[in-house]
Amino acid sequence: MADASTVLHTYVIALGSNQSLTGALGPVALVDRALDALDSPPLSLLARSKIIQSAPVGPSKRRYANAVAIVETNLPPPALLAHLQNIEDRYGRRRRRRWGARTLDLDIILWSGGLWTGSNLAIPHVAFRDRDFVLHPLARIAPDWRDPVGGLTVHQLAVRLSRRKPVDHRPNPL
Repeated sequence: MADASTVLHTYVIALGSNQSLTGALGPVALVDRALDALDSPPLSLLARSKIIQSAPVGPSKRRYANAVAIVETNLPPPALLAHLQNIEDRYGRRRRRRWGARTLDLDIILWSGGLWTGSNLAIPHVAFRDRDFVLHPLARIAPDWRDPVGGLTVHQLAVRLSRRKPVDHRPNPL
């Protein structure tokens, strides 16, 4: 029987930044440095997307630099979350308000174990199916990864999100 510390898990991590740490460390540089940090023990970087620019979600006015990475580690989900939060803290992350500007945001999106629910973590990430800036970069590096809830591939989810939504022209009932 394998020891829990030798079992390797694969995770999808979404990265985002919309606030500079210093003049030389803007959002793109912060995401790039975070990608490097995801390739340091106890993590091994298996794949990374290009860094893209995206519109903010919520009231923030600043555009985001975003990327997606696939990592392998022996850390279970709660330990990985703590590790990712340490990386965020190292790059100036302050948890003040929801949807606020941030130097770095690292979210666990999916993992090879399927579903995980804990007091401060849910995998898959509850909003990933609606986030262009996660699905499209992820579809480029792992198009066949399946959503453990609906069974669709990342590619299928990205295509669904890209389709134009029909406009309902029916009058609202009074």
